[in-house]
Amino acid sequence: MPGTAPANPSGTPPPTLIGSVQRALRLLEAVASHADGAPAKQLARETGLPLPTAYHLLRTLTHEGYLWRENGVFVLGDAAERLARGGALQNRRSKIENSLARWRDAIGVPVYFAVYRDGEIDLVAVSDTPAAPAVDEWADFRETGHAHAIGQCLLSQLDEGARRDHLDRHPVESITPYTVRDGPTLLERLRTAERTQPVVERQEYALGTVCAAIPITAGSAAATMAISVPSHQEQRLLPAVDRLRGEVGKLFSSLAFSISI
Repeated sequence: MPGTAPANPSGTPPPTLIGSVQRALRLLEAVASHADGAPAKQLARETGLPLPTAYHLLRTLTHEGYLWRENGVFVLGDAAERLARGGALQNRRSKIENSLARWRDAIGVPVYFAVYRDGEIDLVAVSDTPAAPAVDEWADFRETGHAHAIGQCLLSQLDEGARRDHLDRHPVESITPYTVRDGPTLLERLRTAERTQPVVERQEYALGTVCAAIPITAGSAAATMAISVPSHQEQRLLPAVDRLRGEVGKLFSSLAFSISI
């Protein structure tokens, strides 16, 4: 019938769209397509917007930091670049999480990925299952690097000065009966560690758990992959970490990007 609204097969109401937001986004996309920027008249023409509307939106986007006007042309501003970096970061995190999940399923143990950044241990991602749960972070991983395989592996990749600096800020303390007792003992252990071999700790961080971590170094970045198993299944630890090394070796190109996270 004339005047009848078109049928909506899904039965859901149409979304409410904000026209000014749509127009602003089109302008941002147009600016991004020009490496050297573009003037307002060109941007208005490319987006099909009236020039006064384009000017108003461009001024607003510039005021908010999403654009920058220089020599009569508009280029992306700091706020837009932060959005782009955030999207790239999320993409890298998603890729490493997917890799960890594949390795977790292939090996049947929890898999951890951590980096040493800005003087601190950063546990970037963990992948586990209800049947093979990760170690509960009952004591802050950043402050107890001396006690767990992840921290010991990362510290073993640092030079002596960086290790001492870390331990000055996060002193060695026993958190289980098996934890290394003092800083000099830990430093000696780190000095004699084989750089290419897994670091193994047995119940030093969590009672009932044994862990192994493998070093991954790219340039000046220190990183590690690790696994854990219940202490009564310790016989699984070394075969599992050997398999992880093989998996990481095959997919190292996928892992290299994540070190910069």
